[in-house]
Amino acid sequence: MAAKPGIPKGTRDFSPVEMAKRNYIFNTIRDVYHLYGFQQIETPSMEMLSTLMGKYGEEGDKLLFKIQNSGDYFSGITDEELLSRNAAKLASKFCEKGLRYDLTVPFARYVVMHRDEITFPFKRYQIQPVWRADRPQKGRYREFYQCDADVVGSDSLLNEVELMQIVDTVFTCFGIRVCIKINNRKILTGIAEIIGEADKIVDITVAIDKLDKIGLDNVNKELAEKGISEEAIAKLQPIILLSGTNAEKLATLKTVLSDSETGLKGVEESEFILNTLQTMGLKNEIELDLTLARGLNYYTGAIFEVKALDVQIGSITGGGRYDNLTGVFGMAGVSGVGISFGADRIFDVLNQLELYPKEAVNGTQLLFINFGEKEAAFSMGILSKARAAGIRAEIFPDAAKMKKQMSYANVKNIPFVAIVGENEMNEGKAMLKNMESGEQQLVTAEELIGALTK
Repeated sequence: MAAKPGIPKGTRDFSPVEMAKRNYIFNTIRDVYHLYGFQQIETPSMEMLSTLMGKYGEEGDKLLFKIQNSGDYFSGITDEELLSRNAAKLASKFCEKGLRYDLTVPFARYVVMHRDEITFPFKRYQIQPVWRADRPQKGRYREFYQCDADVVGSDSLLNEVELMQIVDTVFTCFGIRVCIKINNRKILTGIAEIIGEADKIVDITVAIDKLDKIGLDNVNKELAEKGISEEAIAKLQPIILLSGTNAEKLATLKTVLSDSETGLKGVEESEFILNTLQTMGLKNEIELDLTLARGLNYYTGAIFEVKALDVQIGSITGGGRYDNLTGVFGMAGVSGVGISFGADRIFDVLNQLELYPKEAVNGTQLLFINFGEKEAAFSMGILSKARAAGIRAEIFPDAAKMKKQMSYANVKNIPFVAIVGENEMNEGKAMLKNMESGEQQLVTAEELIGALTK
C-alpha cells in the first residue's frame, strides 16, 4: 500500500472556498493600495543568500530557508570540513540561494538594481509568499503571504501618516476592530542612552519586543542574560510600562529623554504622526506603545504593529521607517517606509469572526441542469448569454440523475438553478429556481439575466 502523501509542517492547502476568501483579502488590500497611488511589482521567490544574510539580525538569519546548490555541491569541500559537521559553515558552501524571508529586503535590492528606471518617490506594493524556518503554531506558518506597501526616496512623515490611513481603511473594509500601535526606534535608542546601555540597543529592543509574549519577568531575565546591568534594567521598568493617553506619554518622554537628542527626535516624529492622524478621523484606535520594538535591525524611525481586538492572535500588520537598507547594496541616502499585511493571519481572523461577505465566498451563481443532448444544446445558448452579461454560470457536464445535479448545486452553494426540459424548450424559456426560497419561475434568457444581475 502506497504511503499517504503529506505536506511540510507550517504549510497549507487551500480549497476553492478558502481561495475565494483569500482573493477577497488580496483584492481588498490591492484596491486600497491603488487608492493611494501604489504600483505593483514582483520579485523572485529565490534570492542570493548574500542579499538576504545579515539583514534580519542573528535570529532572522537562523530562520532563512537555504536552497541546496544543484550539481556536485561537494566539489571544493575537504573531508576535514565534512567531518567537522559544522552545519552553518557547510551550508554556506552547499547553498548560494535562499527563499525570501520578507518582501522588504528583496524590494531594496530591486530599487538598487533598477534605480535608473524608477521615478522617486517610488510607491510600490507586492503581494507574494515568503518563507521562514520558524516553529509552526497557531497563526504562524512557514509559508505565508505578505501584502507590502513601501515608499522610498522620501523623508516626509506624511508617508507614515498615509500608511496608517491605509491600515485603518483596510481593516474598516474587513470589519475587523484593531489597535494600531506605533513607536519609534529613535525613542528606543534614546532610552538605551539614558539608562547607560547605548551599545546594547539591539539586545534591549529584541527583549522588550517580547513583552506581551513572555511577560515582564522573563524580559528582565533576558536583559540580564545579555549583560545589561541591574541598575539599567531598574531604570527601564517605568519607561516600558508607561501608561496614559498618547499626549501624556509624549509629555513624559520629553522630560525623561531631555538629555538624548536622538530620543527627542523620535518623540517629535511620533508627535507629528499622531497629531496629524488625529485630524483624519480614523475609525480604529492608535496607541503609542513603548514596548513595541520590531525585532528587525533595519528600522531606524517610526515602527508600527496592528493587533486585532476581538481575536487572540499575534500581530496582523507591521512595518516602519528604514533609512539605511539600500545602503548595504551600494545605494546610500535612500530613505523608505513601509507596511506589511499578514494575509494568513487576517484570513484566520476573518474566519473566526465570520466576517466574509456572502458574495465574496460564493463562486458559481447559476447552474444549468443537464437532461440530455438536446436540452444541453439549448441551455448552452442561454448559458453563453448569461456569461456575456457577467454571470458566473456552468452546466452540469453529464445527464445524471436530477438528485445528483441538485446535490452538486447545494454542496457548491449555487443560489440559482436553471431547469430546461422539453416543455421549457418548446416555449423558448428556462425554469429558474431560487435554491434558498424554493421559488420557481419560467423566464426568457433576458429575464433570467435581469433576475441574476439585480
